[in-house]
Amino acid sequence: MVDRRELQHRIITTFQRHVANPISRSLNTQTLLETTGRKSGEPRVTPLGGRRVGDSFWFVSEFGERSQYIRNIRADNRVRLRLHGHWHSGTAHILTGDDVKARLKELPRANSAAVRAVGTDLLTVRIDLN
Repeated sequence: MVDRRELQHRIITTFQRHVANPISRSLNTQTLLETTGRKSGEPRVTPLGGRRVGDSFWFVSEFGERSQYIRNIRADNRVRLRLHGHWHSGTAHILTGDDVKARLKELPRANSAAVRAVGTDLLTVRIDLN
């Protein structure tokens, strides 16, 4: 029997993978995270929302350790981030001890509301930009 959180994860990630992400990746204004596939070694691009603060970019993963890009970051934390149409190299840091609810209050309101609404395992990530 599949529990509610697992079912929610499956539904949301299927929608994101097949509908939302392909549309979002085509928009020049969308922030994109590029990780290296931990098995394939190929670039993996994921649309996300967050905020740049100085030389860092902060965001919250709605599915935490179950997100493929989090697993990729754990294997290789060198990433690229497209902000406002320009690519930046950086180093991602998974912050398991961060106060996720407080962090969401500091990030863009619409994205934070969506993350809170669908997320089951919230996890903060900071990318230090080079």
